[in-house]
Amino acid sequence: MGWNVVTSDDELVTRATQGDTAALRALLERYGLPIRNDLKISAKWNGVVDADDVMQVTYLEAFLRIGDFQPTGPDAFRSWLRRIAENNLRDAIKGLERQKRPHKRVEGLPGAESYTALVDQPAGTTTTPSRRAAAHELQEIVEAALKDLPRDYAEVLRLYELEGRPGREVAAAMGRSSGAVKMLLARARERLRDSLGSGSRFFSDPA
Repeated sequence: MGWNVVTSDDELVTRATQGDTAALRALLERYGLPIRNDLKISAKWNGVVDADDVMQVTYLEAFLRIGDFQPTGPDAFRSWLRRIAENNLRDAIKGLERQKRPHKRVEGLPGAESYTALVDQPAGTTTTPSRRAAAHELQEIVEAALKDLPRDYAEVLRLYELEGRPGREVAAAMGRSSGAVKMLLARARERLRDSLGSGSRFFSDPA
């Protein structure tokens, strides 16, 4: 079904939250560009963080999260979408600011151990046959979770976290800016954490 400018937000939101992707696209078309134009990217990061990159990740998150959206009044959807965009922008800038700081990172871990590095394990464990078996089980669990993520989220986690590639190399491999990679990585970690359970925690930052 096509949607025009006189279709109310309430109707579009109701349909979107019920799984109507055409209604959600209409809302994104209605509000995406004004939100993009209102993003405040300082001169320091202009050229490194791109507003279009911010909105691409924002649109993807809107599709993933629309089922949980609860309208609270007029302009609720626009405010919700704006918060997602601003959070993405903030995460990108935080990642860029951390880039020059010392950070702990486990790189180049082979096989199942790279999956253990991605997800924290209980303290006090040692390298025993049972732990090795658990690491292989974890590998299967993480792989299954990655298959359920959007393609870009799975790819950024695989390249950065599992293969241990530097952030700049990940950006080149994905054909994206460094800022876009940091946004994708932040959102991908959240999605994987949700899938694996609240006990999982991600600790590395893109270099």
